[in-house]
Amino acid sequence: MGFYKYVAQMWKRPREGILKEVWATRLAKWRREPSIVRIERPTRINRARALGYRAKQGFIVVRVRVRKGGLNKPRPRSGRRPKRMGVLGHTPKKSLQLIAEERAARKYPNLEVLGSYYVGEDGEFKWFEVILVDPHHPVIKSDPKINWICGYVKKKRYKTFIPS
Repeated sequence: MGFYKYVAQMWKRPREGILKEVWATRLAKWRREPSIVRIERPTRINRARALGYRAKQGFIVVRVRVRKGGLNKPRPRSGRRPKRMGVLGHTPKKSLQLIAEERAARKYPNLEVLGSYYVGEDGEFKWFEVILVDPHHPVIKSDPKINWICGYVKKKRYKTFIPS
């Protein structure tokens, strides 16, 4: 087996085996960090490479923290019976991974989201790493494998509402 296959095998059960020692200390450190952190290199190199990451200029990796669980829907002001309030059991229409990608896109408006993958969770949070690409970088423009993202058609693959 190659190196990436061993890494993929480790990440199938991260709370067991070799990653067990690293897992707790890593999550404790991540909890104290801000919700969106730019990191130097991907935690899961096999997933990042599968999504199109290359260790070159123009590629940026960001770790995003998202709260787990459903959302609290605001309680309606007008009167209705408690069953129809809709406050409890309100689930978002998007996955937490999509929410993480949108937050990264909002934080870095000049970059395009290439993809994301899971890196950890505890009782309250889930962490995803989002790969972002700078479509205006000369290295990205000259690379035939990734320069499709520079085209006008692919502008802002994640539409985020930015109030003016």
